[in-house]
Amino acid sequence: MFLHKKEPIHTVDIGEAHPRFGQFLLDQFGGADGELSAALQYWVQSFHVEDHGIKDMLQDISVEEFSHLEMIGKLIEQHTKNADQTEAYNSTLFGVRGVGPHFIDSQGQAWNANYLNEGGSAVRDLRADIAAEAGARQTYEDLIKISPDPKTTETLRHLLTREISHTRMFMKALESMDKLTDPMFGDIKPDETVDIYYNLSSDGKQDQRGPWNSDDDFRYIADPAKEMTS
Repeated sequence: MFLHKKEPIHTVDIGEAHPRFGQFLLDQFGGADGELSAALQYWVQSFHVEDHGIKDMLQDISVEEFSHLEMIGKLIEQHTKNADQTEAYNSTLFGVRGVGPHFIDSQGQAWNANYLNEGGSAVRDLRADIAAEAGARQTYEDLIKISPDPKTTETLRHLLTREISHTRMFMKALESMDKLTDPMFGDIKPDETVDIYYNLSSDGKQDQRGPWNSDDDFRYIADPAKEMTS
């Protein structure tokens, strides 16, 4: 059962309407990294999870994402509804569809279910969720940098903050499963190349070494071509 309270989870208000910025906000309404994508992704994933705690977390976050969708929708509505419609209708997106939010991104691309990343494995899904939150956080950061209205910026900063909070929750869930840093989840045993690092981008000078190809964790193959022909 869903219950909707008319008061948003966080105050949504603007100082001055900017229809052009309202178009940019569509990325977080109907875009690939937007709130609709996150809400639906986490909700569907919750049905894959046997752990009741993680299932509950995914559903709680999903419902919060729906509340964020409402907040973005209200921002778009406020930035276009009471403004001089001439500027709003200069955009074909609002001119054809009318002002307010729509299930499209800022370029007019319609939302589609290909944006969702869910695969039936809790570990895989939670890692996909961390990536989803990173994408949303980056979009909010970009929107904040070009925001023309301080009150809008305040709302966007709150939404960005919650993306960070959700990322921490997903990481803690993986940690509780001892899978936060474990790449070998699943049922199929990997073959003998699992610890090999191939140096396939050599510039003929000094190749870069780091934790990702250290001798402690990997067998470093400095010259793969030579190794394969020997």
